Amino acid sequence: MSTRPPLPPPLPPPRASEPVFTADFASPEQWIAGRSWAYPNGGPINPGDNKLDHLTADPAYSRSGVFRATRRGDGRWDSGLLTTEGSPQGFELRAGDVLEARVRLPVETGAWPAIWTWRDGGQEIDVFEYHPDNPDLLELSNRVRGTYRYHRSPTVRPGGWIRLRTEFGARSVVWWLDDEKVFADGRGVGASWHAFLIVNLSVCAGRYHPAPDPETREMSFEVRDLRVFRPGR
Repeated sequence: MSTRPPLPPPLPPPRASEPVFTADFASPEQWIAGRSWAYPNGGPINPGDNKLDHLTADPAYSRSGVFRATRRGDGRWDSGLLTTEGSPQGFELRAGDVLEARVRLPVETGAWPAIWTWRDGGQEIDVFEYHPDNPDLLELSNRVRGTYRYHRSPTVRPGGWIRLRTEFGARSVVWWLDDEKVFADGRGVGASWHAFLIVNLSVCAGRYHPAPDPETREMSFEVRDLRVFRPGR
């Protein structure tokens, strides 16, 4: 009988004693579900990015912190996405902020989970992206300044829990996996950077990573304890 991997302990907080943002995925004040201007016309599809997603606002796909995708009859997948862009609170990350989260990675081939940022056609920092066909690899990217790292670790595995921390430094973005600093890009985001948060589960269309197996009907990943700190505040 299989058992789920144990949930790792939370990361200790950085210098700030209280977070400026604690994710409540069920909150319509914090999050908008099922649309994002990171997708053409706000969605619901983005085939140009090799995605089979069909974004849905159905709360069963995102509002519990379990982000799901299910196969549709037209070849696309109903997929969960939440963003702070357009929400009543409209929370934005700023240069110097620190984000931490615990994530359960998906198992199914074709799953493409991510925590990332977006504003006005760019400002994208990928806290992480993951593809189960590369089972031990996380993709960490600063698309604002054109840097990235493909980081391999034995703690990264399909179905496993990982702890993430990203420091959005003006001069260097720094990524931590569990208690290890794994990448400092030396480029940063610039002092005036700010961007909205996105958490979602995309589905690969097969160009860069395999599409889902024909028998797969559903996939998911989970996010817990997503918090943002503003050191010095």
